Amino acid sequence: MFKYIPYVLKTLWRHRARTLLTVSGAAVALFVFSFVGSIQEGMNALEERQANKLVLVSFQANKFCPATSHLPQDYDAKILRLAGVRDVVPIQVYTNNCRASLDVVVFYGLPPAKIRAARDFELVSGSWDEFETHQDAAVVGRAVAARRKIRTGDKFSIGGMSVKVAGVFASDDPAEENYIYSHLEFLQRRSGEYQVGTVTQHEVLLDGGADPSGVCRQIDDMFRGGPVETDTRPKGVFQADSLGDLAQLIQMAHYLGYACVALVLTLVATTTVMSVQDRIKEHAVLQTIGFTGGRVFALVLTESIVLSAVGGTIGVGAATLALAVSHLSVGAEAVTIAFTPSLRLAVLGIGISLAAGIVAGIAPALTAARVDIVTALRQA
Repeated sequence: MFKYIPYVLKTLWRHRARTLLTVSGAAVALFVFSFVGSIQEGMNALEERQANKLVLVSFQANKFCPATSHLPQDYDAKILRLAGVRDVVPIQVYTNNCRASLDVVVFYGLPPAKIRAARDFELVSGSWDEFETHQDAAVVGRAVAARRKIRTGDKFSIGGMSVKVAGVFASDDPAEENYIYSHLEFLQRRSGEYQVGTVTQHEVLLDGGADPSGVCRQIDDMFRGGPVETDTRPKGVFQADSLGDLAQLIQMAHYLGYACVALVLTLVATTTVMSVQDRIKEHAVLQTIGFTGGRVFALVLTESIVLSAVGGTIGVGAATLALAVSHLSVGAEAVTIAFTPSLRLAVLGIGISLAAGIVAGIAPALTAARVDIVTALRQA
């Protein structure tokens, strides 16, 4: 069958305007499908990375936005005495937008000595010494640096916050690269604020054999009658709850992905039907010179698959490139989801385009294969 590919391509190029429009439409549809899928990939990656980590987040109870939480910093010493707790990291959070946004910037203030123990990332430029010795210094995630065009040595300002960039870091977790880490005291003393002695949350690192649910209950029971009550959850649950409304929107976006698949089916099927109607006489001639109905069916089906596959491959490739270059993310309540292109998503997109081409081409191919030769040859 491969020897007839030149004939199929020549047939498609004969009506090049129609072919190019169909391929373009399929490419746009798969481009949108890949973008929608990359958000879900980012959400899945965030959940998977936190599912097996023995990390809890303790923040002020009954807060709509966890970034506005205020806990006494000295809670860390009390939590550290609990069985199963390996370490406690006090964290101050600052964000330019607590609502869902594509342009959220999140600062995490940690004690400099604990950042490398609590986070798994490496500097790709700059130095830790520069960061640790200057209180107004910060290390910036690679995604934020790319979006904001930040380099080591620059001064970065947003919403009254101004820091000197001591380094840019990379992480295996794409979401992590959307954060900026600074000194805890610097965030506590930021312009217009004085919150020394309070933090946004405590991150609790557990020993290997600890029971996360049990430790959560112990922490909350300990401070139930204290000056500020706590709400403690595993970090994965905390992030999922923070992204609750956004996660629902992402689920709804799946329908947009299904609509894109339906659009590809419609476009390719319409083009293939028009092609068959234009070439009824040609298909009859092919059968008179020895082509079986099955071979004519295969030729038409191949045209449909080529249209859909070429458009789908272009769309998936363009989306993957755009996502890799743009480092897009969406965040809510100081938690971000990175738009994550992946090989699995690319293969899925191309597979869907192939399947759409097959489904869209079956009916027109059957019509061409069953054409009555005498009636078709009589047509002008």
